[in-house]
Amino acid sequence: MDRELAAAWVGGWAVSRATPAPRRTPWGLRVDVGTPRQYARYVMLESREPIVRDLVSRVRTPALWLKVFEEPEVVEPWLGPEWTRGEPVWLMALDLAAEPVARPEGYAVEVGHAESVIRVLIRAADGSVAAQGQAGLDGATAVVDQVGTEPAHQRRGLGSVVMRTLANEAQESGATRGILGASVQGRALYESLGWKTYAPISGFVYRGQG
Repeated sequence: MDRELAAAWVGGWAVSRATPAPRRTPWGLRVDVGTPRQYARYVMLESREPIVRDLVSRVRTPALWLKVFEEPEVVEPWLGPEWTRGEPVWLMALDLAAEPVARPEGYAVEVGHAESVIRVLIRAADGSVAAQGQAGLDGATAVVDQVGTEPAHQRRGLGSVVMRTLANEAQESGATRGILGASVQGRALYESLGWKTYAPISGFVYRGQG
């Protein structure tokens, strides 16, 4: 696992979500998210079993997420029953290069920049949001985040438009590399656009001891 790549992903994710900057720890990075669903996330850049076991033995706060760059089957035995597995994610990256973007007929594309975050909205003819995505800019890195297409507008190439528009806007803003955490649904799209998979990301949330 490329630690530099992983750390850059965490930094850009924090920018995208407007959280405090990640804090360095002996085992990796901590991001204080502060939402009911995610109190904080611990991203393990050092993911050996003794280190993970020691850390989780001291966790007492519900809604704390653990992110480890290993397959979930490897990590799960290191945790107790208070931890619940999240959806699988993969760390992906791409060297940014300008590409032409074909705009689907009947849709309007909106681009906004605010506080180092690029946002792309694709609106249907009635003004409703059909697809969207954003990217947090952190130095030369753009971390793509929260990309999605509404069910009624899927299979029309809108996801590709969002991704290419974000990549072009990020490059114009000085970014040279794109990074993202891909879901099962999104991974095939990103691969079709040239993104490369570097590592699995296993996520587990602490639910408390009840």
